[in-house]
Amino acid sequence: MNISDLPVAVIGAGPVGLAAAAELLERGLTPLIFEAGPTPAAAVASWGHIRLFSPWQYDVDPAARRLLTAAGWQEPDADTLPTGAELQEGYLQPLAALPAIAGALHTSTRVVAVSRDGLDKTRTGGREGTPFLIRTEDVRGTAAEYRARAVIDASGTWNTPNPLGQAGLPAPGEAEALAAGLITGPLPDVLGRDRARFAGKHVLVVGAGHSAANTLLALTELAEQEPGTRISWAIRSASAAGVYGGGDLDGLPARGALGSRLRNLVQEGRIELHTSFTITGFTTDGTLAVAGKTPAGEKLLEVDLLVPATGFRPDLGMLREIRLDLDPAVEAPRELGPLIDPEFHSCGTVAPHGATMLSHPEQDFYIVGMKSYGRAPTFLMATGYEQVRSIAAALAGDREAADDVQLVLPETGVCSTDLGGSCDAPAGGGAAEASCCGTEPVEPEPASSSCCSAPEPEPASSSCCSAPEPQFLGIPTGLAHGRSAARGN
Repeated sequence: MNISDLPVAVIGAGPVGLAAAAELLERGLTPLIFEAGPTPAAAVASWGHIRLFSPWQYDVDPAARRLLTAAGWQEPDADTLPTGAELQEGYLQPLAALPAIAGALHTSTRVVAVSRDGLDKTRTGGREGTPFLIRTEDVRGTAAEYRARAVIDASGTWNTPNPLGQAGLPAPGEAEALAAGLITGPLPDVLGRDRARFAGKHVLVVGAGHSAANTLLALTELAEQEPGTRISWAIRSASAAGVYGGGDLDGLPARGALGSRLRNLVQEGRIELHTSFTITGFTTDGTLAVAGKTPAGEKLLEVDLLVPATGFRPDLGMLREIRLDLDPAVEAPRELGPLIDPEFHSCGTVAPHGATMLSHPEQDFYIVGMKSYGRAPTFLMATGYEQVRSIAAALAGDREAADDVQLVLPETGVCSTDLGGSCDAPAGGGAAEASCCGTEPVEPEPASSSCCSAPEPEPASSSCCSAPEPQFLGIPTGLAHGRSAARGN
């Protein structure tokens, strides 16, 4: 078979992976889609209670919209902010159910390795004309192999959270604490399906981004309803000002009601804040003992549960036989890395980029979506849609369209929102963050993220007691405002 007759493998059936499939279909190319979860966009289902920063008009890929509209789909109201569950039910599931996509989709199928058929990484001769080999495993551990003309890796980062220990490494005892169920997954549904797990417990939240803030506000509401619920918060930095917002720390206006509410809760003693706290180990014995290093010496926190909110990193293990060119710090494609490095950029927009910037020495192999940003936490879902549009054009031989990368966003992008809603009532379904949105301020520990889309052009009201509409704030990516700026470097 001619290599050009083979399908294009898409790893991951989340928003960007399904958008890649739609873009390929519009170009007359055949997708072959692998999803590790039991359903399309399984990771989105994990944060279904979280509300996105952006309205529906920015949450739907253009090619996907055209395919769905032709099939009779009724698009939700353009100005409404969906939750993760609404995004999945109202858009991603109908998209995955289209016959052209459903027939190409393999769920409960994890990609464990990508290589070239018969060639390891060291072999050069004939490499570009050799099909890709994709090895998979199903839930029973049964292996299978597929051939493809190109590979688009949109597998995301949701399943590879950053470890809690120092220096990017797991702390001693971390694996045991995870196995004992004393460390939760990211963004738990504190007020919903996970409520019983948290009610009446002493909970420690670790991290200094919006996922931490979102969880802390939910836990505070739970504590008002469930006596005995205690909340502690540990961050590596010397101050929580980066979460509260304001001033010159990140070049942004005040971060709306979220920051002020969180600051007030700490000042009132309803949240016990531990700053300059670096986790050095865990001991499990029914409860969880968290050892930490501080400027004043060692400190031990005894808690019932720990919620990690320290971000995510890409899983590169399955790409061991692929010739990659990655930024050494961020683990994003080399040309993209400096534009998103959290050492210098804590939020804001990135110039539109597509096939050229995302290419690797391995021809016709691309990493897209949140995984393309490596360890950086600033990804926007609409950016991923433009990435895959450009790549589909390149694979179809339309170089002009591939190079014509454009993205219609407000000048400064989206960096913050009132995650908590009004003073007296919780925001419907939570608020945007983490897996749904990679736009949080960066402290020494990376903030979490996975798939956010573009914001509304007009900022919503920041009144604390108004309806829980989002407040969109941003700054140009070109400004130095990340960790280096915070240190005064």
